[in-house]
Amino acid sequence: MAYDDGMAAQLRDDLGDLEGLREVKMFGGLCFMWRGNMLCGAHGQNGGGGLMRVGKDWHARALSLPGVRPMAMTGRSMTGFVDLDETAMGDDTVRAAALAMAKEFVGALPAK
Repeated sequence: MAYDDGMAAQLRDDLGDLEGLREVKMFGGLCFMWRGNMLCGAHGQNGGGGLMRVGKDWHARALSLPGVRPMAMTGRSMTGFVDLDETAMGDDTVRAAALAMAKEFVGALPAK
């Protein structure tokens, strides 16, 4: 379940020079950690896509975006995380909206 290099590159471009950002390979994908907290990532599940850590307060709003569904690992839904399908990841507006929610949520977390 390798992640899509193009989607990872899109996220790198979107995140720009965000201070305290690092990349970590996990869960068969590539996660972007911001100040030690998971922010977003690219994965190869269900044909490929991305994940965003939006938190509980932004979860319902993120799910209202086209191509965004609940994130599930091993069959269990992960509240606060959303999955963007390949189309949503390729849509600059949808990806930016989900990433803005993730940055707001993760930006409020204490650094690890």
